[in-house]
Amino acid sequence: MTQSHTPALEAIVLAAGRGARFGGDKLLAPLNGAPLVAGALRTALAAPVRRVFVAVGDDPRLVAALEAAAARLEAAHRVVLVPVPNAAEGMGASLRTAAAALPADTAGVFVFLGDMPAIALETPSHLAAVLDAPQRIAVPVLAGRRGHPVLFGADWLPALAKLDGDEGARALLTQAGSRLITVEVSDPGVLLDIDRPEDLARLAQATGAGGRDR
Repeated sequence: MTQSHTPALEAIVLAAGRGARFGGDKLLAPLNGAPLVAGALRTALAAPVRRVFVAVGDDPRLVAALEAAAARLEAAHRVVLVPVPNAAEGMGASLRTAAAALPADTAGVFVFLGDMPAIALETPSHLAAVLDAPQRIAVPVLAGRRGHPVLFGADWLPALAKLDGDEGARALLTQAGSRLITVEVSDPGVLLDIDRPEDLARLAQATGAGGRDR
């Protein structure tokens, strides 16, 4: 941001899905000694944000895992769990519910996916640095492909709070046109989402015991 004051950015982590293609319990699957979702939570907390709003379904085990991860990161006071009563509707319901929970003075919000645990900690700051107006959206790009997280300026919050279906905010990126800012990054984690057990196995092998401490 180019303002002289620090903008009030927030983060959303989408963690209400069941992970059907994974076979269930995807976000609880272990990765380097922690549940998969802990990676996304750690990166969100490292972003230049006040708080992290985590959209969750009705699985008490996932809630407990998120609370434990936040405590381990000494950031429980910055994590807000947002129950999504109609999570089966899809990603739109999770985004809508979490966006509605944001404070009124939110200047922008990052949207992280709970199944993307390998985003570099510095990537969100690169996006925040270019968000120069509330009508902008900033998105990382690697090798010509758009990735996550996506940073939405404040003007997009009402649209986020009205989403439905399972496509999330993809349509908003299309609508943005010239208001969309792409940020070239060298971070492969912006494209790496875990859909199936073999995806997780490959990531665990790549990072190993020496990977990031989550």
